[in-house]
Amino acid sequence: MSQKIAKTLLAACAMVALTLGSQAYGADKVKIGFLLKTMQEERYQHDKADFTAKAQALGADVVFDSANNDEQAQLAKFENMLAKGCKVIVLQPVNTGTAGKMVAEANKEGVKVVGYDSMLVNGPLDLMVMQDSWAVGKLQGEAMLNWLQNKKGKIEGNVALIMGQPGDSNAVAMSSGALEIIKQNPSLKLVVEQSHEGWSTDKAMATTENALTKYKNNIDAFICNNSGMARGVVAALDAQGLASIDKVFVAGSDADLTNIQYVAQGKQTVEIWKKVKPLAETAAEVAVKLAQNPDKKPADLVKVDKTINNGAVDVPTVVTEIVPVTKDNLDATVIAGGLYTKEQVYGKK
Repeated sequence: MSQKIAKTLLAACAMVALTLGSQAYGADKVKIGFLLKTMQEERYQHDKADFTAKAQALGADVVFDSANNDEQAQLAKFENMLAKGCKVIVLQPVNTGTAGKMVAEANKEGVKVVGYDSMLVNGPLDLMVMQDSWAVGKLQGEAMLNWLQNKKGKIEGNVALIMGQPGDSNAVAMSSGALEIIKQNPSLKLVVEQSHEGWSTDKAMATTENALTKYKNNIDAFICNNSGMARGVVAALDAQGLASIDKVFVAGSDADLTNIQYVAQGKQTVEIWKKVKPLAETAAEVAVKLAQNPDKKPADLVKVDKTINNGAVDVPTVVTEIVPVTKDNLDATVIAGGLYTKEQVYGKK
């Protein structure tokens, strides 16, 4: 073999090795989208940070965006993620009733969609990662029963149910969990059952002010679908000198810092901690696996807790943990769990 031929073969082999090496190096580098409905609530800063860190640690590039609770804005941002080449999009829908159209469009382009936190209905979905929202409402309702029993020696009184976005599947599920408890106790009177556009703190405060006026401050309990609306309730109660766990029961959900501080101060009775880190990290792991294995079924790649029919398809679903937080277990839950420090919860002493 001539020296010239040998050099040519060596060069060719080097080129093949370089090409194969670069392909191997880039094989797991996938692009995934993470699209939240809003960043309005404090908790979503944690969702974004935990999801992004986990996905990047697994070798993925993340395209993140949020929609300010605007359905049309979310559609545009979703389409932008498709245009940017995301192989999987993790979606928390603004409108759970119409988001299926976005998923169908993505599936046509070979892109899988993982539902996040809120289950869309009457549309396709490849996988769902969520907390049990129905159980959130049930835990709130059970905490209310315990509070009434301890305060009055019996379970009776007027109850207000402060619900989130009309038609949102999470709001519906949480409310149904609470309603089941209320309906099981005929001495409880549901005097308010009100939805609130955009999960608005201000609108929840206005609802509470109107209810307190109508019932002459005679409302024993407020069950709220999220932290933000619970803050609106506490603000309205505070104006009447009623923001105390000795006077009125208030339950929220999401474990925003202000609400946890309210629990510590005795202004709010219970806050359901829907643990964000396991939710966000699980969604990131799932998304990366689906992107790296496009030809495999989601249920073959991920340990599924249950299957939920959303009105159109049976959706493989992964469920993560929720924890009720009260003044008695603050240290053992959100502080021990690393969500907040003692200084953040109780202030500097």
